[in-house]
Amino acid sequence: MFRWIRIDAVLIQAVIAGALSFAHLHDLAEAAGQSGWKAWAYPVSVDLLLVAAWRRLRGARRDRSAWTWFVIALVASLGANVATAGLLDLANVPAWLRILVAGWPALAFLGGTLLVHQPTQPAPEPAAAADPAPVVDRPDVADEGPEIAPAEPVPALPEAPAPTPTTVPVVPPALVDHARKVATEHRTRTGTDIDTATLRARLGIPEDLAGAIVAQLA
Repeated sequence: MFRWIRIDAVLIQAVIAGALSFAHLHDLAEAAGQSGWKAWAYPVSVDLLLVAAWRRLRGARRDRSAWTWFVIALVASLGANVATAGLLDLANVPAWLRILVAGWPALAFLGGTLLVHQPTQPAPEPAAAADPAPVVDRPDVADEGPEIAPAEPVPALPEAPAPTPTTVPVVPPALVDHARKVATEHRTRTGTDIDTATLRARLGIPEDLAGAIVAQLA
């Protein structure tokens, strides 16, 4: 009959802790001047605020308001546990504690209202990749405007005529100056003027271009 009931050590610990905290809050409220059903209502108020703050934190971990009310409820519960452990004379409760106990219902109501009715900001959704607009075949419509004629092809430029063997190549002035330095160095070293073959080999240029440079150096 009771096979579906699973004994869990954590669940047992939770029941014991809840019962003791409930009793300590009742004793503290009763010592602060709240008697009868009012003393029993204080533990319920503290636990409800703690649960509301915890549920809020499960949906929004970075909600500062939820963390604030969770800490307030936790301090109220732990404070009652510590106060009733012999550190506080329950027969002579100070005035400031009586004020806190008396003002707790309004504070708990404010916190619970803010936690329940404050909207949760949804997490930003990743931007979906923009799909290309589908191409729709539209039927020809008479009033769409005049049809644009295709651009006329650009006529090809006439090719430059190939140089004939008798065309004298154009020699850049900078190449002539460099060839003149090479020829001067060759004349100083050998005592003779540089010829076309030697200049072609030294500069790595075509033979006709080397001949044109030698003709200008002569």
